[in-house]
Amino acid sequence: MSSAPQKPDCALGVPERRFHARRRVQSAAYVNIGASRGVVSDVSEGGLGVHAAASEIEAHISTVAFRLPGSEDWVEIIGQIAWLSESRREAGIRFLDPPESVRGRIQEWISLINPADDGPHLGVGKSAATTVYELNPLYDPRWETFVCNHARASVFHSTNWLRALQIAYGYDPAVVTTCPRQAALTNGLAFCRVKSWLTGRRMVSLPFSDHCEPLVNNSGELNDLLSSMRHHVDTGRWKSIEIRPPSYQPASLTGFGKSLTYYLHRLNLSGRSTQELFHNFHKSCVQRKIRRAERERLKYEEGTSEILLQQFYKLLVITRRRLFLPPQPQYWFRALIASFGKDLRIRVASKDDLPVASILTISHKKTMVYKYGCSDARFNRLGGMALLFWNTIQEAKDKGLDEFEMGRSDGNNPGLISFKEHWGAVGTQLNYWRYPSRTVGIANTWQKNMLRRLIPATPTSALRMMGMFLYRHIG
Repeated sequence: MSSAPQKPDCALGVPERRFHARRRVQSAAYVNIGASRGVVSDVSEGGLGVHAAASEIEAHISTVAFRLPGSEDWVEIIGQIAWLSESRREAGIRFLDPPESVRGRIQEWISLINPADDGPHLGVGKSAATTVYELNPLYDPRWETFVCNHARASVFHSTNWLRALQIAYGYDPAVVTTCPRQAALTNGLAFCRVKSWLTGRRMVSLPFSDHCEPLVNNSGELNDLLSSMRHHVDTGRWKSIEIRPPSYQPASLTGFGKSLTYYLHRLNLSGRSTQELFHNFHKSCVQRKIRRAERERLKYEEGTSEILLQQFYKLLVITRRRLFLPPQPQYWFRALIASFGKDLRIRVASKDDLPVASILTISHKKTMVYKYGCSDARFNRLGGMALLFWNTIQEAKDKGLDEFEMGRSDGNNPGLISFKEHWGAVGTQLNYWRYPSRTVGIANTWQKNMLRRLIPATPTSALRMMGMFLYRHIG
């Protein structure tokens, strides 16, 4: 058995992640890497995995030549060693700007590989009389076009969100659809593969997303897509599937059962001025707090600078400890900033240069999304959170946005639900569905009780390490 490969570091302080789904190659395909000769073990649009037959592989950029199965022609391309095992007999090769003609031949080769031989990838499957295809939303331009034009597509469908999940946690995003490769997309269900020795190999639509609507035209399309995905659980390749649809409900024939229930709150901004919105806020719980923040002369800042990120994260650690939970790893927020750019804002309210409250928002199409919030409870009376929400709503109105999405709330948290409804937001029930069907309430209660005993006594540094370890397994 070869030694573990050595891989270089990359930006954002997280391990390098593969950007193309790989297919294992069952038939013999030979490759020359400089003076070395070997066999292709797997292939993707972005590179090859190889085993050297004799001499060691040299770790530098060189010409890579490989012969496709069933062909006498050799394909030449410039490649870079992405990782190299200590034995120097196994390596990953990243293609460097392959010509379109070469890329097309590689894509054709990949399409001919039997998906049944490649456990982690759905490939092409059959659901009754419907053929189901899989695409990579980060590299198939049809997905971004489809999301931009679809009325029910949210920020969680966007390639920016999917890219952040891949960068931070290494999840492989995919979309299943009934549309063939060359056709325009008319439907699609996005999900990520979460491969964890702690929680199992799961397909989740989508991790760390409040909701993710299946972008289908009717319940029949959804049932076809779910039935195709279900096959990979039934054959033992994956442990479970989870979907988080705000509107659709899977049919009983799919075998999905309700696993969790939340409430999703949205504030309609269209057709009303900022003055009308303010007048509709709860007088004592919202209006009075906004005026208190103004009297206290709280300082408001927004952006994505390192200083604002650190202020936000410090408050996040405080808040998560208060909730008996570890904080999300800081590299998750760095990945979000890198992916969304100016569409993401960290907003901080400070009293005498001391940060007292902060929120993270993302604007997508006609919606402003509130995703994370945190505060120092000692200063809650100053109205910092109310000031942040009010400034965000005014900015959304100035940009002509139609909706302020305030996120999901647990049904067991009536205080949070009331807070959102005091702003005039309307809540709707949000059900998560799982296959195979399983009640998660007992397990959640046990986990919460354990965290309540553990978190208060845990030093901040250890708490942050706990979050770095756990979250990639949670999804």
